[in-house]
Parts: sequence; C-alpha cells; structure tokens
Amino acid sequence: MKIDTWLWYVLLAGLSWGTYVPIIFYGGSELGGKPASRLLAILCVGVAYFVLAIVIPGFLLFNTPADKRPDVTNTGLVFSALAGVAGAVGALCVVFATQSAVASAVADKLPPTTYKVYIAPLIFGLAPVINVLVSTFWHPEKGSALHFGLKEMPGWKLLAGIVLVGAGAFLVLLSKEESEAKPKAAAATTKPAGPSAT
Repeated sequence: MKIDTWLWYVLLAGLSWGTYVPIIFYGGSELGGKPASRLLAILCVGVAYFVLAIVIPGFLLFNTPADKRPDVTNTGLVFSALAGVAGAVGALCVVFATQSAVASAVADKLPPTTYKVYIAPLIFGLAPVINVLVSTFWHPEKGSALHFGLKEMPGWKLLAGIVLVGAGAFLVLLSKEESEAKPKAAAATTKPAGPSAT
C-alpha cells in the first residue's frame, strides 16, 4: 500500500507531539527538577526552535530564486507569527503543567508522577475539538482574515466525536491508573515471611 508524502508528515507530527510531553518531563527532571530547571528546559526548546524554525528555513529561503519566493504581506506575516506564538505558548504550558502537576502530587502526598499522566490525554483530546470548533466558525479568505460565520450547522458526528474524545481520554487515564495500581496492590498483599519455627 502506497502512503502519500503528506501522510508521512502527519505520522511524523503525531510522533513528535506524542513524545514531546514525556521527553520534556524527563529532561526537566534530569536538570534537577527545581523550578529553575523548567526554565532551562524551555531554553533548550527555544534553541531547538531557533535552529529548526529560523536558521534552516532562513538559509533555504535566501537561497530560493527571487521568482519563487513567497509574497510578503502584513496579514500573512502577522498570522504566521501568531501561529508561532500559539505553538510556543503551548510548549511553555506543557513544561509548566508538568512542573505544577508534580508539585500538586507532592503536596497531596502522592507519587510525583500521579497527575502527570493526565497532561497528554487532556492536551491531545482538547486540541482536535478546539481545532474543529474554530474551523467551524472562522472562514478566512485571502484579504479577509476576520471572516466569521456558520456556513451550516454541524451534524451529530461533531457532538459524537467530542463525546468520544472525552471517553477516549478517560479510558486512557483509567487504564494507566489501573496498571499502576496493580503492582502496588500486589506489594501490599505480599507479606514478608516471618521467622520459621525450629
């Protein structure tokens, strides 16, 4: 079965975003787990963004023939920058969410990773729902960015999809909690053998 190029990019994006949360959590932990450790982790993310999103595209853009370069418009630049802001804010929020989740778990006298398991399912459950809702009401056109309206009422599939996303996130979290609870329960029921009678 032939997979189109765009599907490879989709799979790579899913792999990247799917691994981002555990990787950044582990990276921050290895940096000491202190509040300032998250700032260093954010700085590392920023360096990666700088190389991948500024240095490489800038080099390629300036080596593109003039007739093939993009049209530079204020609207295009502003909304492209806003997309970058949204991505950067999301990355920052993931970092601070993990830090806050660990602090909350410690304050509740639970294992530090107790609440961390909720972060990724909630983020990746909310993102497609918000994407669809925004796309339902916002219909930008060339030269008319702020074009809003409801072209047609969404069908039952949208509501069903939102419910299924919620159910999916719940099941992922429940499965994780159950898998972590089983070893604890087994350890609690296993008592060390007492001294044997002679």
